[in-house]
Amino acid sequence: MNVMQKMVLSMLMAVVWLLAPISHASSAKGVLNPVATQAESKPRDTFGRETPRGAVQGFMKAIAADDAALAANYLDGRYLSGTKTSDEEIVRRFKKALDAGGRLAPDLQISADVMGDLSDHLPVDVDKVGEIQLMNEHIDILMVRRESDDGAVYWQFSKETLAKLPQTTKSTPTLAQRLDLDEVSRHQVFGANVGDILALIILVVGAYLVVYALVWLLYWLTKLVYQTASGKVYRITPTVIMPLALIIVAMLLPEIMLRAGVPVTLRASFGRFKDVIAWGATAWLMLRLIDALFGRAEAMSLKRNRPEQLSILSLMRKVAKALMLILALIIILGNLGFDLTTGIAALGVGGLALAFGAQKTIENLIGSVVVVADRPVRVGDYCRFGNLEGTVIDIGIRSSRIRTLNRTVVTVPNGEFSSMQIENYATRDMFHFLHNLYIARDADPDELARMIRGIQMFISGHDHVNDEWTQVHITEMRQDCFVVQMRCYINAGGVIEFYGKQSELIVDILAQLEQYAVKHALPSQSVHLQQDDVRDFEK
Repeated sequence: MNVMQKMVLSMLMAVVWLLAPISHASSAKGVLNPVATQAESKPRDTFGRETPRGAVQGFMKAIAADDAALAANYLDGRYLSGTKTSDEEIVRRFKKALDAGGRLAPDLQISADVMGDLSDHLPVDVDKVGEIQLMNEHIDILMVRRESDDGAVYWQFSKETLAKLPQTTKSTPTLAQRLDLDEVSRHQVFGANVGDILALIILVVGAYLVVYALVWLLYWLTKLVYQTASGKVYRITPTVIMPLALIIVAMLLPEIMLRAGVPVTLRASFGRFKDVIAWGATAWLMLRLIDALFGRAEAMSLKRNRPEQLSILSLMRKVAKALMLILALIIILGNLGFDLTTGIAALGVGGLALAFGAQKTIENLIGSVVVVADRPVRVGDYCRFGNLEGTVIDIGIRSSRIRTLNRTVVTVPNGEFSSMQIENYATRDMFHFLHNLYIARDADPDELARMIRGIQMFISGHDHVNDEWTQVHITEMRQDCFVVQMRCYINAGGVIEFYGKQSELIVDILAQLEQYAVKHALPSQSVHLQQDDVRDFEK
């Protein structure tokens, strides 16, 4: 495994491992954070106000149940004890202000930590969870951290927010009242009036139909303008219209519900469902875009005659879609209120074990990406790798296959193949012609020189030879011959064509040699006998 593969593999394993420490940090906060340990050792608040998120959710449930006495426990006790206004009246003012212009932050944006959000540039015991906009009056919805006599930590809506509430808020008819659903509003389901629920369903369906029609119209107008102006095919398919419309509706719903008169309790309850729809639609849209992107890439690979890229693109498409689905699932479950700390920690440990156990497989996958991205060879190329050579017939996800000169098929794991020294013969733009002539030593030096000049001129003007490098010269003077080397380059589209042209050039050179008074030096042996040896032999 080369250096690049080791770096990529290390980065992949590090990403997998990082999933675990984040979760361990959350689960082990009591060990790493002395303040958190101290808070966990103290008594728990009976109203579920240990965190800003818990206090907001508890208050919403109390006012949804029309329990003003319970809701008062979520308001700053010091403010309630210092004002002459009854607790029920303060709760009523707060609810009316929230109904008329309250915009609470989504649940996931409200801190679920006992210490609150320490990065919001507010005092350490204060968190902002939303705002109220009434005509020209703007009120920040702040929460403050308190501690009871027995040491329990809890959060309440601060007196700064409660003191700014108007004594009278202009009442606006709810959406259920506007749609004459008062009769069914007497019944409740899950703590909400049936009339308000039906009105919200009508509002959501109506908003979606309007947005869908607008997105559909915008899509076809964009397609028409693009094709008319560029003359090219519009690559974005109509399958993106529905998820895009859902995303837009989810973004606009908080403001639409506020202006339509949907009660704050129903808006808060529907907020999670709206976020689930938004993230689900986003994942849906991304899956469509991933399919379109990789489909285009696969079509381009086939058009450019690069079939080896198809398997890698298919793998990358599946990995991208799997990561998108996992991310969407984690966010959706988080919006539904599930605690994913343990699951993410298990996923991190399991992913680390899988990475170690499948190290060779991951190495080969990375090798496949390197082979396709670096492109040292392609399917159909003739190459030399290690001590073998042959034609590449397939580059797969795990391994590559090469057919050797003996017509056997060698399968090489891509992890090893990408780290080998590969000599690709198919990328040659010309072929090297290098041969020797062996001229007998009894050749006349002048005739030898004339022959060298003549062969040089002949080769330089030959139809098969280019002008890259042409040279004829004596390289060696042996006891029995002169070694004359001929070097040039031949243009050819492949090795078969080269061998044919090389044979023609050699035959033409041999025909040219007949013009010169030189002889080829042939391997021979000479036996010299003295006269006395001959007489002894005859006897």
